[in-house]
Amino acid sequence: MPAWETLKNHQNELIRKQLEGSTFIAPITSSAVSALTGPDKSLLALPSGYNDLGWMSDDGAQFSSDVSTSDVTSWGAVEPTRRDVTSDVTTLQVNLQETNKHTLGLYTGVDMSAVVPDPTSGEVAISKPDRPPLRFWRVLTIGVDMGDAGEIYTARFLPRASVSDKSDQAFNNGDDPTGYPVTLTGYLDSSLGYSERFFFGGPGWEALLTKMGF
Repeated sequence: MPAWETLKNHQNELIRKQLEGSTFIAPITSSAVSALTGPDKSLLALPSGYNDLGWMSDDGAQFSSDVSTSDVTSWGAVEPTRRDVTSDVTTLQVNLQETNKHTLGLYTGVDMSAVVPDPTSGEVAISKPDRPPLRFWRVLTIGVDMGDAGEIYTARFLPRASVSDKSDQAFNNGDDPTGYPVTLTGYLDSSLGYSERFFFGGPGWEALLTKMGF
């Protein structure tokens, strides 16, 4: 029998963290993100319409998955003999710290293309509609890590997402700034055929492909 030191294959250079990152949103009419990096392993420019939501709380971008299943039980079996996935929903929770046109639109649910500052005072007024329409976005979150060979990019793309929840907003003079905490839920984009896509790339990623088993 092989000794444990021979059998195991622990590689600490494959442990990833997201040292920083951003979440970008675009109107649902914008092109989907089809690739994150180019032949030189550098990040590609995003399609037209994508805007960075800016600084977020140090919780970063919190992805959750809610998976539901249906079990078949059988006579004489002490565990399910069949299990089918009936629902697999991805949500993204972010606490946005910047006050800008994009964070205001996402939090209020208002179409900001029709909102313009007062030409004299610069004041902006946003009226919450009685029944806010369900607006869909393309949402891309990119996290950046560092490897020995350079940056490593990990991204999750929701081609069709909407705001499904908002958390409380506090006005105070404490340590936390005024935030815009929202939860986005991803849905299937029928034209693309998926509800979420993962991207991994960068020079640091390419250098580790063999060690990762590719």
